Amino acid sequence: MIRDATLEDADAIAALAHARRLDYEPAQPRFWRQAADAVEKHTHFVSTLIPDDRVVSLVATDDDERLVGYVFATLVPPPPVYDPGGLTGYIDDFAVMPALWSTTGSALLIEAKSRVLARGAAQIVVVTGQHDGPKREALLNAGMTVASEWLVQSLLD
Repeated sequence: MIRDATLEDADAIAALAHARRLDYEPAQPRFWRQAADAVEKHTHFVSTLIPDDRVVSLVATDDDERLVGYVFATLVPPPPVYDPGGLTGYIDDFAVMPALWSTTGSALLIEAKSRVLARGAAQIVVVTGQHDGPKREALLNAGMTVASEWLVQSLLD
C-alpha cells in the first residue's frame, strides 16, 4: 500500500535510510561516509520534509503495515540556464527494502511522478548510486535515462 507519509513514519524512514547508507558506504567510503549521528539528523530532516507543501512525501507498507519503502519528491525550479517547461520533481531521498525495487520501488516512483505532474512538474530527476544495480534497473525500466554523473576522488588519501 502506498500512502502519504506522516510524522509518525519518520523513525521507520530514517531506519530504512540508514540501512541503505550502510550499503552505499563501501562503494565510495569518503563520499558516502556516514556522520556519527546520521540517523538522528535524518529523522529530524524527514520531519521537516513531510509537512512541506513543496514536497511529495510517500511511504509504502506491507500487509502488516510495516514500512518497506519511501520517496520524497521536492518541487524545484530548474537552473536559470535550462527550460524543461516547468518545475522539476527532485528525488534524492528514495529507498525500499532491497528485493522490492522492481515492485514497490516502481510503484512509489509512478505515484510520485503522478503527484509532481499534477503540481506543475515537467520532469523528474532521481539520484542514485552508480553501484546500486536494483535501483538503477528499476529507474531505467521506468523509462528514465542517465542525464549526468558525478565523479569523485578523495583528496585526503
